[in-house]
Amino acid sequence: MITVPPHLEIHDDRFAALVHPMSTLDAIAEGFTWTEGPVWFGDHGCLLFSDIPSQRIMRWSEREGVSLYRGGSAFNNGNTRDRQGRLIGCRHGLRDVVRTEHDGSLTVLADRFEGKRLNSPNDVVVSADGAVWFTDPTYGIISNFEGYRSDPEQPARCVYRLSPQGALSVVVSDFAQPNGLCFSPDEQFLYIAESGSSHDETVPSVIRKFAVEGATLREVGPFATIDTGLPDGMRCDIEGNLWSSAADGVHCFASDGTLLGKIRVPQVVSNLCFGGQDGHRMFITATTSVYSLFVDVKGAEPWTRGQ
Repeated sequence: MITVPPHLEIHDDRFAALVHPMSTLDAIAEGFTWTEGPVWFGDHGCLLFSDIPSQRIMRWSEREGVSLYRGGSAFNNGNTRDRQGRLIGCRHGLRDVVRTEHDGSLTVLADRFEGKRLNSPNDVVVSADGAVWFTDPTYGIISNFEGYRSDPEQPARCVYRLSPQGALSVVVSDFAQPNGLCFSPDEQFLYIAESGSSHDETVPSVIRKFAVEGATLREVGPFATIDTGLPDGMRCDIEGNLWSSAADGVHCFASDGTLLGKIRVPQVVSNLCFGGQDGHRMFITATTSVYSLFVDVKGAEPWTRGQ
C-alpha cells in the first residue's frame, strides 16, 4: 500500500496519475517579501520570479542557486514569455506592461488606455498569434506595499488584449479584481481569476472561463470555485487540467471544473509554473518562499518543456 504524503490531498483518482507519492515538496528559495510571477526559461535552465515589494526579479537555477536578475524592477509582478523567447512583465510601479528584448533593453508595450493610465497590470499571457493579454486590477495602487498609492484613472478593472499591431482593447470589463489568467492548451479558452474577495467578501472566489473568438472573449460561465482563500496565478498542463493558486496550496481542476486534488503548501500561494529539465517540475511562489516538486505531467506552455 502506498502512503499518500501530507502535502498531497487526493479528491479524485485522476489526481493520483498527475502526482507521485515519492515526490517531495521542497523550498528552493527563501527569505523574500512577497514572491510572484514565476516563469521558466528552458533554454537557459533557470527560473525567474518577482519579489514585488523589494522591487527585484530573481533568478534560480539548479546549478547556481539564487541570484539577482534585475534590481529596481518597479514592483514587477506577473511574468511570461512571448513566442520569440522574450520576457514580458507587469510593473505596478510604472503601471505598464514591459518587454525585455534579447539585448536586455526594455520596451513598454502598454501603459495607457484611451489616454488614461492603467491601474496596475498584474498578470500576462501571450497567445500564439503574438497578442498580449493582461489583467489590470488596482492592487498596485491601493497601498505603497506593491506599488505607489494612487487613484485609479480607469473606470473599470478590466482585462485587455494588445494586438500584434499594437492596438489595445478591453475584452472583459466586469471584474471586481481580475488576477491570474491562462489559456487552455489549444487556446480555445481563456481562464481568468476573480480575486475581488480580497477586499469584498461578497465577491465569489471563482475562476471564470471564456471562449476565445478571435480578438474577443465570450463568457462560458464560472469554471471553478476556490474553497480556501482566493485564486491568483494559474497554469494549464498539456492534458488540459488547470492548476490554480489558493491560500492552502495549489488546487488542480480537470477541464470540466472537477477538483481533482491539492498540493498543500505551508504558505499562501501566489502563482506557479511548470519547468525543469524535462518539464516535469512545478515551481510555486508562496509568500516569502519558492517551492518545487516533481509531477507526472508537463505544462502546456512550450517553454516549460525543457525547450
